[in-house]
Formats: sequence, C-alpha cells, structure tokens
Amino acid sequence: MKKSRINLQTRNSLLLLLTALVWGVAFVAQRQGGASAGPYTFNCIRSFLGGLVLLPVIPFLDRYTAGKKPQSKEERRRLSLGGALCGLILFVASSLQQMGMYYGTTAGKAGFLTACYILPVPVLGIFLRRKCRWNVWVSIPVAVVGLYFLCLTDGLSFQFSDVLVLLCAVCFSVHIMVVDHFSPLVDGVRMACIQFFVCGAWGMIPMIGVEIPRMGPAAWLQSLGSIDVWIPILYAGFISCGVGYTLQIVGQNGVNPAIASLLMSLESVFSVLAGMVILHETMTGREVLGCVLVFAAVIFAQLQFGSSRQQDKSVHTENIG
Repeated sequence: MKKSRINLQTRNSLLLLLTALVWGVAFVAQRQGGASAGPYTFNCIRSFLGGLVLLPVIPFLDRYTAGKKPQSKEERRRLSLGGALCGLILFVASSLQQMGMYYGTTAGKAGFLTACYILPVPVLGIFLRRKCRWNVWVSIPVAVVGLYFLCLTDGLSFQFSDVLVLLCAVCFSVHIMVVDHFSPLVDGVRMACIQFFVCGAWGMIPMIGVEIPRMGPAAWLQSLGSIDVWIPILYAGFISCGVGYTLQIVGQNGVNPAIASLLMSLESVFSVLAGMVILHETMTGREVLGCVLVFAAVIFAQLQFGSSRQQDKSVHTENIG
C-alpha cells in the first residue's frame, strides 16, 4: 500500500512538472494573443477550446481505462460543484492575469508575480489540515528569491497592472486548494472539461458587455481575422488549457498542495528555457542563478526527512478511485 502510494505521488509529481512546462511555453502566447484580441476575448475563446478538446477524450477514457464516471446523483452533484467552483476561480484568476499584461506588466514580471501563489498555498493548507514538512517551508522562500532573480531584471516596482497580476496569484492559490479537495473525489478530466466551459461562459459576459462595445463589432471581428492571433489562441486553448490544466487536476491527486505549487512554479524556469530553445535567447548570470535556486528548492521540498509516521501525517494521501 505504501509503495503504491509513493508510486502514485511520483507519477503525479511528474505530471505537475509537465504542467509547468506547458504553462511556461504559454506565457508568450498569452501576452501576444491578449494584446491582439483583447484579454476577455482571448480567455473566453481559449477556455471553450480547452473544453471542446476534452469532450472526445472522456468517452475514450471511460472505455479503455478505469475512470471515475459518476454513478449516483451525489457523485454528479459533487462533480458539477467542483467544476463550477474551479471554473469561476479560474475565470477571475486568468482575467486578472490577462488584464495585468494587457495594461503593461511584462511577461517576466507576470511570471514572477503569478508564481507567488506558492506563498499563500501552505498557509491556506493549515486551515484545511494540510501539514507541510519543515523542508517545504524552507523551500518556498528560496524559490521566491530564485523567481525574483529569474524574472525581474530591473528591480521590483509596482504599478496598477502588477497589482492585478498579484491578485491573480492569490486566486490561483485558492484554485490549487479547491483542486486539492475535489481531485481525489471526482473524475479529473470531467472536472477539467466543466471548468473550462464554466470559465468560458463567465468570460462571455465582459467580452460581450465590455470588449466588443469598446472596440466596435467590426474592429473586434477584424482582430480575429489574423493567423497571428489564432496561433497563440489555439496553443493556449488546446495545449495550455486542454492539456495543462487537466494535468494539474489529475496530478494534484495525492500530492501535498504546497509541493504541487512549488512544482508548478517551475513554469517560470521553463518559460526562460523555452525562449532559449525556440527564440534563441541567451540567459544572464542572474537568470541562471534564479533557475538554480528554483530547481534546488523544488528538489529539496521533495526530500523525505524524519520517521515514516511523521511523513505520513504531513502528506495528503486520499485514495484514488
């Protein structure tokens, strides 16, 4: 049983690492797509695309894997509630993030401020009886320092757009805790699918009520007529949403939320590495130091100290169905 639990945690940690990779590459797409189509339009379309890409996946998994298809009214209610809550929180968080970048926060600073969700997660976890080992508490400030060196090259100064992104980080920390609660109880792919459609439905309200009237219907349609807009939208919808957030929901099952947040904070590291590989950018010594600190913090947080009983108490290990 213990070996099975450890294998589950290892597998899901790798899924969260893959999530960070997907999200890291998505930062450039988000900034380009949001600037061209408008932040609400970008989020609305990408969310619906994320839901659509999962629709054919659900019956496939039901047929060929042992999924968690809801059987009772209570299970369907729990699934709907989890998806609706995650979708609402994701809408608020992604809207704040897109608005922050739209009004001037650079991609690097947005990556740093968003990744600050690693700070509230263990604090929120205390109220939900999610204890952290001492090495996790040590790893969190080390990771924040590393993210600072990695993302911020001109020092830390705040403007209104940065505050929006910082609020987005708080929302993402709440999202992580909600996912932590529901992921062991429901089918992760179904919850992700509901989440995206709920997020997209909420996104239609400001898109129709604010963005289209502000731009004008003709100009709004024209903004969606370029391939340069649809490339980032398609990546953000199919890959960042459809793949990334689904991996998050599945991967968080059985992983302490504080450790999960540290693993996902590697998205900032992967965004810089992706820039090197795809855009042939170079890394400064400051950025290299930042990467080393974040990687060291993540690895240190994974180490096991103390007795087996102490470890078992500190890790959230609800059974997967």
